[in-house]
Amino acid sequence: MSLVTVLLAAVGPSALGDPAHETRAQSLDQEIRCVQCENEPIAQSTADIAADMRALVRERIAAGDSDEEIRNFFRRRYGDFVLFRPPFDARTWALWAAPLLLGGAGLVAVLAGRRRRTAAAVDFTPEDGER
Repeated sequence: MSLVTVLLAAVGPSALGDPAHETRAQSLDQEIRCVQCENEPIAQSTADIAADMRALVRERIAAGDSDEEIRNFFRRRYGDFVLFRPPFDARTWALWAAPLLLGGAGLVAVLAGRRRRTAAAVDFTPEDGER
């Protein structure tokens, strides 16, 4: 049983003494993307870098940093990609606007296609078909 405890302690990040701080750390672990796995939060990643990042989150919390300061630390170190919710600023406006622009372009294409079909449709009478 003690071997299992030692292995878990070596693999998992050390828990912070304060339950509120540990809750903050777990929340931040869900918001920060693993830079190796790319689509997993560091809380779920088994990569070595993710373990280092989890340890860094706990170190920064123990040092007294706020959640925003910790997010900014990772953002400065790894770029906007590391955050699952990157901030809206001059560099990321296209990322936030892309869904709206693509949806609008799709809507315009559908409406234009319908308009073309209705304009091209000609009402035929049975007499027109006999000619």
